Amino acid sequence: MKPILFYCYDAYCGWCYGFSDVMKKIAAENPGLQIEVLSGGMILPETPVHISATAGYIQKAYKTVEDYTGVTFGPDYLWHINHPDLSDWYPNSEKPAIALSIFKEIYPDRQVEFAGDLQYALHFEGRDLTDDEAYRHLLEKYSIQPELFYEKLHSETYRDKAYYEFSLVKQLQVTGFPAVLMQVTETKFHLLARGYTSYEDMKQRLTAVLATLT
Repeated sequence: MKPILFYCYDAYCGWCYGFSDVMKKIAAENPGLQIEVLSGGMILPETPVHISATAGYIQKAYKTVEDYTGVTFGPDYLWHINHPDLSDWYPNSEKPAIALSIFKEIYPDRQVEFAGDLQYALHFEGRDLTDDEAYRHLLEKYSIQPELFYEKLHSETYRDKAYYEFSLVKQLQVTGFPAVLMQVTETKFHLLARGYTSYEDMKQRLTAVLATLT
């Protein structure tokens, strides 16, 4: 089998947002490599939980992510983090995961790019990913017909695809995000990243695994 790189992420994961540029570089430098982005289902409450439950933690954590990765969290996102009492956000990983599953069917070779766009939409532009309208600007960018997209966004078929990804990530024994694994045979996987990993380390590990396959 051809090797497959599995990038396990979540749209709501701040460290994944910081890792986005690393994955974009890896994808750009390895155009022949099959990359599958899998949504991890990091936030799936049985009943909606308001942003105020995690805002205090994020207020401290986002600065660490910025310092460590060089990424910037936007003022429109941080407004919700710094004013949780005024925010109407109830974070949930389900809808962005469904959106990704739709997108992957249309553009299988641009999964990393789209995942990065979802993260930027949330963490920089401050779009609420539980709101259908948060995706409309990306439909224009990727020339996706809105009627078709929104029909699929609310269909059981694509919801099932998202939940299949959540279970697949669990099967891969991923417990934190981001994580990157390379599948080289039916049963053999190499763990390339657990948590944020620098581009240099990722490139070195990927090169080492690919060298064993030639």
